[in-house]
This record gives sequence, structure tokens and C-alpha cells, in this order.
Amino acid sequence: MTYCVAMRLNSGLVFLSDSRTNAGVDHIGTFRKMSVFENPGDRMMVLMTAGNLSISQSIRQTVAEHLSPDGTSIWTASSMYEAAQIVGDAIRQVHKRDAKSLEQFGIDFNVSMIFGGQIRGERCRLFQMYAAGNFIESHDENPYFQIGEAKYGKPIIDRVISPATPLDEAAKCALISMDSTLRSNISVGFPLDLLVYEKDALSVGRFVTIDEKNQYFQMIRSTWGKQLKSVFEGIADPVWNAASDATTNVLSSAANLNQPVRVQPPASVARADTRAAQLQTLAQNQGGKQQH
Repeated sequence: MTYCVAMRLNSGLVFLSDSRTNAGVDHIGTFRKMSVFENPGDRMMVLMTAGNLSISQSIRQTVAEHLSPDGTSIWTASSMYEAAQIVGDAIRQVHKRDAKSLEQFGIDFNVSMIFGGQIRGERCRLFQMYAAGNFIESHDENPYFQIGEAKYGKPIIDRVISPATPLDEAAKCALISMDSTLRSNISVGFPLDLLVYEKDALSVGRFVTIDEKNQYFQMIRSTWGKQLKSVFEGIADPVWNAASDATTNVLSSAANLNQPVRVQPPASVARADTRAAQLQTLAQNQGGKQQH
């Protein structure tokens, strides 16, 4: 499996991917999931993939070689939307060629992708691609996409990222999101590829491959864990059965005691005090109904 995240911000784009392809007791494989299509000064585009590796490789190669009937390719598309359509066409082309054969061997056509970048003359754009070749585009209401093992790293992004987030802060958030995923899921692993693109640069500016020994990532891993623990310890414990006039940290109050849904034991095994408590509860409930 894998985890990839990309963010579209007012100041540019952030892309982060892991490279784990297999995770087992005695077999761990790696393959880099991020591919860059770059013609400096004209366009810079990034494709990140999750799912079946052979399908992803076939699609990536098809995208690079694709030529539409009118001569348009990923290298000559006039907009990122047109480039995303080319990626979608490549997905459908590989599906048409391979899906039935794979199905005979019990293999699903499983692939998802994030595609984003900038072509000269238009803004930065970001798309999430699906196995059917269709896609959606990121807007201000949803400035990021995730594919693969997304759930572990999502909460920090939801709390931090907005279109106004600076690029370095967004990169830091992406790395924290990745660290949370690495800690919770063995199917995601090093090395990581991080690309930070500043709008209108039209070329790769900041890129790094991160391994377990990377100093900044180790600092993130250590500091984030300590800060989380510190914040957790700084939150007050709940107050149970608080007095009616209490207003601080009240989880339950004496004036409004709740009861769980109980499955009552049969009379043959219920203790005498248990039966007495049941009768008292029943009487109280009936008394309350009569008052109403």
C-alpha cells in the first residue's frame, strides 16, 4: 500500500509520497510513487500513484507517450485540465487493455492518482484521478487530496491547512501527517519524496528524498510526539457526578444521571440484592410515568 498527499495553496503546491510497495514479515519492497513531468519555463507537473504497481507503471508510461489524434500530449497540453484529461485517457486505455486479463487471475483494476502542477499562463491546479479515468479538482473548500492509507494523517491536515497556509508550514504539516501514518500502518514506509513548488516557477525548486536518518524528519517525529503528550496532559480530567452548580469540566452531573442499556440476568441467577435493585428501578420508572 502507500500514502500520498498533495496540497494546493495560494503560494504553490506541496507533494509528499512514501515508497512502500510490499509489507510482510520477510519481504518489504520499495518503489517511488512520485513522477515529475517538467519542461522548465513552460510546465511542471507531478503524478503520484497508489494501488497496483504494475497498473500504475503502465499508466505512467502511457501518459508520457500519449499522443491524441490532434497531436496533443502531456508536453503540449494548453491547460492542466487538458493534461488531466490525458491522464484519464491513459487510465482508460490501460484498463481496456489489461482489466479483463487481470480479472481472470483475481486481480482488481485498483489504482488512484493525484495529478497537479502548473502550465505557463494559468494558475496551479490539483486533481484526484480515479480508476475509471474520471477526476475531481481541488478548490479552496478542499485544498488537499490524499490517496492510499489516508485516514491516519487526515486529522492534522483538516485542522491546519487552508489556501493561505505558507508553503513551509504546509510541508511541515504534510510530514507530520506522514509520520502519523508511518506509526500506525506498516504498509507505508521510507524513503519519502517531498516536492515543494512555488507558483510561477515552472520548474522543480525544492525536492528531497527522506530516509529514517533525515535530521529534520527525526526532529518532527520526536517533537510532535512530545508536544502531543504535553497537550494531552494539560487537558483537565473529567468530573463525574458533579454538583448541580458546577460549570467546569463537567462530564456528568448529579442532577442528570444516565443509565446504560442493560441486559438483565435471568431470575434464576440474579442475586437477591440485584433483584431488589431491579424492582426499585422499575418502581421509580413507573412513578415517573404516573407524574407525567
